[in-house]
Amino acid sequence: MSSVTTTTTSAAPWRARFADPGYQAFVILRTGFTVAPILFGLDKFTNLLVDWPAYLAPWIDDVVPGSAQAAMYAVGVIEIVAGVAVALAPRFGGWLVAGWLAGIIVNLLTIPGYYDVALRDFGLLLGAVALARLAQRYHTKRQRP
Repeated sequence: MSSVTTTTTSAAPWRARFADPGYQAFVILRTGFTVAPILFGLDKFTNLLVDWPAYLAPWIDDVVPGSAQAAMYAVGVIEIVAGVAVALAPRFGGWLVAGWLAGIIVNLLTIPGYYDVALRDFGLLLGAVALARLAQRYHTKRQRP
């Protein structure tokens, strides 16, 4: 008679990690900064949430080739890539999203009436920086023997 030997891995390290409030914050930020840029990036192609070309400063529209909607297609691709970068490499992706948000803020500050959105995006930029810093911490922690 043969017996099958199974090995079970303890869930204790996994549970301990998720009990850490800092790690919980990291997971929440990573999830949000993965999903939001991808969804907003996809919406640049459909304009279901808002008329995205209206958020492009006229001076930027004058600089980029093509229409404002064509610029939004490029923006959409960049945002999707940024979301995927956060999912795969949050230490890099967090900084990428923070930089992208800084560019969006500059754009919005040059359009009268969009200062409230620029302020909101500044809060998001701070969250992206926090994600990048937490990703550094938990990546380093994971690498220790």
